[in-house]
Amino acid sequence: MGQGNIRIQTEDFSIEDETVRVRESSRRIGGIVSFLGTARDFSKGQEIHKIDFEHYPGMAEKRLAEIREQALQDYDIIEVTIIHRVGERSIGENIVLIVVGAEHRQDAFRACSWCIDELKRITPIWKKETTPKGVVWVEEHP
Repeated sequence: MGQGNIRIQTEDFSIEDETVRVRESSRRIGGIVSFLGTARDFSKGQEIHKIDFEHYPGMAEKRLAEIREQALQDYDIIEVTIIHRVGERSIGENIVLIVVGAEHRQDAFRACSWCIDELKRITPIWKKETTPKGVVWVEEHP
């Protein structure tokens, strides 16, 4: 599948469509694990009114592709999709989706967890939160 499994986009995504796409990639898949990150209204003791995401075009996609390839190599999984939205996001909107298909659930869980941690660690995507006290750039990746 490759490139279609790594996307940075402004528009929303369909969790169901992406899950079906991973499931249909192989009849060996017996477990699918997904992580959905959404825009929350509270962070570090502050109300959040909206969130903006900026990215380094080209490099962000490259990092997501590296994460995908490393997960396929290091974990006993069959397929991975990683999608991250950029631009202004309202509270409650979808932000990031990772869908992992494997023969067994344990492998899918491990790979999915590693993918989101690695995405936060190395992908040049920056988050700006608008609070009642102003705008805050989020530096650390929880």
